[in-house]
Amino acid sequence: MKLALALLCMAVCLQVAHAAAYGRGHITYYGSSNGGGTMGGACGYGNTYSMGYGMNTAALSTALWNGGAICGACYALRCDPAGANTRRWCYSFSKTVVVTATNFCPPGSSGGWCDPPRQHFDLPMPTFNSLARQAAGVVPIIYQKVSCYKSGGVRFQLNGNPYFMMILIYNVGGGGDIRAVNIKGQYTGWIGMTRNWGVMWTCRTKITGQAISFQIYTSDGRVLTSYNAIGRNWQFGQTWEGAQFR
Repeated sequence: MKLALALLCMAVCLQVAHAAAYGRGHITYYGSSNGGGTMGGACGYGNTYSMGYGMNTAALSTALWNGGAICGACYALRCDPAGANTRRWCYSFSKTVVVTATNFCPPGSSGGWCDPPRQHFDLPMPTFNSLARQAAGVVPIIYQKVSCYKSGGVRFQLNGNPYFMMILIYNVGGGGDIRAVNIKGQYTGWIGMTRNWGVMWTCRTKITGQAISFQIYTSDGRVLTSYNAIGRNWQFGQTWEGAQFR
């Protein structure tokens, strides 16, 4: 009896959690028709094309931004059939576009689309146009945070200096948005890294000349341990590839 009640409670809790994963917001667009002006952004990715994100990216409003901790998260967006004028502007209510959070849409004057408490996604123009007609300008959507599916392993771009290593961590699958990172040289124990900003993580322990391993904790509660993701002969400016969430 107790087991049955526990299973029932678990099923109900999962349904509630699943329902809570959906939200309603709006989309706008920025940049040019070829996506110009949307590279880089507040997360620190740099060229989103060369890093594999392409045009399916988004700048998130303050209500979703979470101080930059949301960088790397993936969201499924589709037009809201209950939204005002969406039947006029949207191509389909079944089409879904999955975008990665790579930028911040800052609040402006009172009543702006990115002002709190609005949950808003500012998209590259081509991505917006794949869901709705450009003339709409602003379109109501339904969104859901989803798992990220990435080709290849998690990538580590090495920057900084021996006493202040700064590593850009990208192409992260699973939850996508990182909550914590531990780093380990072949002659050290695990060392907690500090988020410098967005997807840039720092370590002040000198570990040059050592192979480097990582533990990455994502928002979905999973942890990825990538042993010897970086070989011992690494140099600053290089990018290495480790394991991936499956």
